[in-house]
Amino acid sequence: MKDYHINLFYSDEDECYVADIPDLKFCSALGDTPEEALREILIAKQTWLDVAQNSGKSIPKPMYRPLIYQLSA
Repeated sequence: MKDYHINLFYSDEDECYVADIPDLKFCSALGDTPEEALREILIAKQTWLDVAQNSGKSIPKPMYRPLIYQLSA
């Protein structure tokens, strides 16, 4: 089964790590370390899915995949 893609990056503006799930609108989390941001986004993902299911909203299938650039020599 496919799972949702998680973006994880450092934000100079926020001075912390940010994790987000593009397929789940507004699902993001912050952390002082990449590991903390990842832990928090996994909690946010489950909460997002629980709320959507409990309120009868549709849950999008995991579709997002980042564009991967291949550098040529």
